[in-house]
Amino acid sequence: MFYPYILLLPVLFTPSLSFSFTFNTFKHINISINGNTHITPNGILQLTNHNPRLIGHAFYPNTIRLINNNNNKTPLSFSTSFVFAIVPEYKKLGGHGLAFTISPSKELTGAQPNQYLGLLNITNNGNTSNHLFAVEFDTVQDLEFGDLDDNHVGVNLNSMLSKNSTKAGYFVGSTKHDLNLKSGKKIQAWVDYDGLEQQLNVTLSVSSNKPTTPILSVPLDLSHVVQDFMYVGFSASTGVLASSHYVFGWRFNMSGKAQSFDINKLPSIPGTKKNHMVLIIGFSVVAFLIIVIVLVVGFVFVVKKLNNVDEVEEWEVDVGPHRYCYKELKKATKGFKKEGLLGFGGFGSVYKGVLPKSRTLVAVKRISNESEQGMRAFVSEINTIGRLRHRNLVQLLGWCRKKAELLLVYDYMANGSLDKYIYDDPRVVLTWEQRFKIIKDVAHGLLYLHEEWEQTVLHRDIKAGNVLLDSELNGRLGDFGLAKLCEHGSNPSTTKVVGTLGYLAPELTRTGKPTTNSDVYAFGALLLEVVCGRRPTEPKALPEELILVDWVWDKWAKESVLEVVDSKLKGEYDEVEVLMVIKLGLMCSSNSPSARPPMRQVIRYLEGEVPLPESIPPPLESSGKGSNAWEFEDYAHSYPSSSFIDNV
Repeated sequence: MFYPYILLLPVLFTPSLSFSFTFNTFKHINISINGNTHITPNGILQLTNHNPRLIGHAFYPNTIRLINNNNNKTPLSFSTSFVFAIVPEYKKLGGHGLAFTISPSKELTGAQPNQYLGLLNITNNGNTSNHLFAVEFDTVQDLEFGDLDDNHVGVNLNSMLSKNSTKAGYFVGSTKHDLNLKSGKKIQAWVDYDGLEQQLNVTLSVSSNKPTTPILSVPLDLSHVVQDFMYVGFSASTGVLASSHYVFGWRFNMSGKAQSFDINKLPSIPGTKKNHMVLIIGFSVVAFLIIVIVLVVGFVFVVKKLNNVDEVEEWEVDVGPHRYCYKELKKATKGFKKEGLLGFGGFGSVYKGVLPKSRTLVAVKRISNESEQGMRAFVSEINTIGRLRHRNLVQLLGWCRKKAELLLVYDYMANGSLDKYIYDDPRVVLTWEQRFKIIKDVAHGLLYLHEEWEQTVLHRDIKAGNVLLDSELNGRLGDFGLAKLCEHGSNPSTTKVVGTLGYLAPELTRTGKPTTNSDVYAFGALLLEVVCGRRPTEPKALPEELILVDWVWDKWAKESVLEVVDSKLKGEYDEVEVLMVIKLGLMCSSNSPSARPPMRQVIRYLEGEVPLPESIPPPLESSGKGSNAWEFEDYAHSYPSSSFIDNV
């Protein structure tokens, strides 16, 4: 019997060399789906929708042999063709993309959404044990992975950092045309791998005909990536921004080239073909209901609507992160109940929440809007961290503003802030190995801010209370309420001194102008407090121990610096690493900005690539606060604050 939807070719010689299938529709077929994936009523495979931070997987249900055991275990050739469409929630803003993938698992347990496309996660990204091959169709530029733009095709091996990538396009003859992956239109793709020649070709088209020239042609040896039997399929994800990812038809062939689809014969995305009579009736009913509602409710309805509407100003339209509605965040935090309070600080309170649609854990910062400072911090965070992407920064997922309510939504950091683990009498004491890794994590995040993003970002409030720890105790730098942007090689024009006392570089009292050097000074204070287990200034300490950096310098000069190491470590630490961090902390805390190493050099010291100088210059005498000194604004705490409450 012939089945119109599935074509499985018979075995000619061996199963590994002749296997193929064709799905002209996904209705009534055996295909493994998980995550957010479902089959639409007209037989389209829909991997994600317009909700944030989703994952969708769809795989052929059985494993396929991809290694030729009769030929020195060389990878077998394969060819696949499929038609897909990416429909973004907001025009021109895709999120995040889909990938054709070959994987040892069809569940991809532990995979993350956002830039990981539902394939990998921050922990296993880049591991050769992944045995993962993917061709990504990416609509977000992630600088962390070296993406060339927000509309590209990439070939990935065990990592989200593409081995090769190119701007999306297609050829007509010898002429290349640009192709917008997130146009919402049907796009046909062909992925052809020649196991003998070890050559991969990726071809795109907006028509039913396959161009003779691929958009990406890559010499590729998959012998160390693929295993004997693996699954083939698709993965997609959304992030702060979202797109619906669709696959209309799919062919896979091990014994020749996969045939092209006639795009015109494939079904349309639900809702794209409209019945005009239905629209007319629908509009008529809606209009009638509106009139009835206005007449019945009238002024009461208008007043209620005005009281509950989220304000939207011009600056909010152009920023990248997702804008949440107030009702959604209120529900996520159960009405901002006290039981969900994580911490509080100078700008407001932080609550634990669960987004109703995606069930994602988040932290919601509720900023006080009683002053201009609160609004400045709110706008600063959206315009800075909202566009930053790095594994050692706390990611801003979105925001909301409703009159006096200013809300910022972040990734939830399960282990809170660093300060609650090193000061006073913590419930859990971090080992030296954990502290040293956190130091390096923060250094990498700060290097990204200073040198690796499109502009220089001056954080201006680096401290233990603003270092967050995720579920695996990875360090992430957070709270960008005081951050300033400037072009590389320049400094911002501001002359207002802000930050936290104890972390402020001495030159700020003279010039008022923050620089990367002033951030390095604060990082130096952080190094010393992590080693010593105490704050940069400790009013209850002995007079000679009041200022941490002065006390450490004194012990360094007396060659008894190991006396400053946190007693809670009980002597269990790597003495060479501890001495290196103390010495580096003193270098970064130098009163002379030019004597402080830049963050790239700091990382080279921390990673052991180069040794520290044999000697470091002693500190200069403090000049004190002169008559022209600037007035400090001690913005002490935000998400999470140093008053961080133990997680429930």
